Amino acid sequence: MAEQETGAGGVTALAEANAPVFETLVQMTLDTYERSGLDEETYLLARIAALVAMDASAPSYLLNIGTAAEVGVPLEKIQGTLVAIAPVVGSARVVSAARAIGEAFGLELPTEEEQ
Repeated sequence: MAEQETGAGGVTALAEANAPVFETLVQMTLDTYERSGLDEETYLLARIAALVAMDASAPSYLLNIGTAAEVGVPLEKIQGTLVAIAPVVGSARVVSAARAIGEAFGLELPTEEEQ
């Protein structure tokens, strides 16, 4: 079986592939950023908050948190965003997001039995 590339390298591999769906998503994101009028950090934190609210999958976090890291958004601001939205979206969504983020970046997370 071919080895899968994870992390920002996996996103880069997708971007370099002939992937019209991915290219469309990238273009939509670029257009949205320009139209938002937000600075890059605020824009990415808002996207991460939206991902939590919709219980997004690990690849969505990989793309957005990977991009945030590349542009210098401190991890503390991402964590602060999760804390800030928890009362609105609920603790279950934030815990689910934390698990998906850990999965996206290949972190070893405790199972429910280990907690």
